[in-house]
Amino acid sequence: MSRRNIGIIGAGRVGAVLGAALERAGHTVVAAVAVSAASRARAEQLLPHARLLPADEVAAAADLVLLAVPDDVLGGLVTGLAETGALRPGQIVAHTSGAHGLAVLAPVVAAAAFPLALHPAMTFTGTEADLDRLPGVSFGVTAPDELRPAAEELVAALGGIVEWIDEQKRPLYHAALAHGANHLATLVSEAMDRLRDAGVHEPERVLAPLLGAALDNTLRLGDAALTGPVSRGDAGTVAKHLRALDAVAPGSVPPYLALARRTADRVIAAGRLRPIDAEPLLDVLREAAKERAV
Repeated sequence: MSRRNIGIIGAGRVGAVLGAALERAGHTVVAAVAVSAASRARAEQLLPHARLLPADEVAAAADLVLLAVPDDVLGGLVTGLAETGALRPGQIVAHTSGAHGLAVLAPVVAAAAFPLALHPAMTFTGTEADLDRLPGVSFGVTAPDELRPAAEELVAALGGIVEWIDEQKRPLYHAALAHGANHLATLVSEAMDRLRDAGVHEPERVLAPLLGAALDNTLRLGDAALTGPVSRGDAGTVAKHLRALDAVAPGSVPPYLALARRTADRVIAAGRLRPIDAEPLLDVLREAAKERAV
């Protein structure tokens, strides 16, 4: 890809880091939008040569416009840029949303510019440390056929790997990532809280090797990596868990029930637990769910 002048609309954790990575690859971030104090500080650190301008001026100054804004404001932003005449023919306008595809960029096409959906499957801190994590990261990309070579070059400049995602499957793609990453963070935080309730002073130290092994095994083995009382059908142990959680942290019971039931479904489907052996466990889960519903 030829060297491009890039505009970043949204110098948040994602936009500022991707802009810095593109500068490392030889492109130039000429301008950025940074509204909050945190965004301005981030831009100063990661994009020190970029001018901080309003969104329409950033778009007008760039060959490639990167929209790194929350999903719910993306459509309005794109429409506004088109209505102000900030977009021009031949320009590439890319967004970093996982949930959206090309449909939200329809005003870009109407302006004879090129639309691109470019989502990094990574969680960002918005610091220089993220730059070292980008190599090898997958990017969920949706692009018109004529833009695919440019999209591949752009992802390569970021050190990433392209995963082509069909337009209609982007919500499912994004749901899978959010379910795996965001809910994992919630689950781990819950586990740390309950360990503190149990008197453990450094729950992160206890969990780190266990969760690291569980994640590694699951990525390699899938359902074959499932262990624990649910996978063994230990109804009595699960009942004790539910009573203990209800006494200390009732809010933890519903997610435990939901995940235990889903785990049971998966181990049964995988042939790890016979349906007849699972019945006592499933009875415990059903009764607990009924009690919560009353």
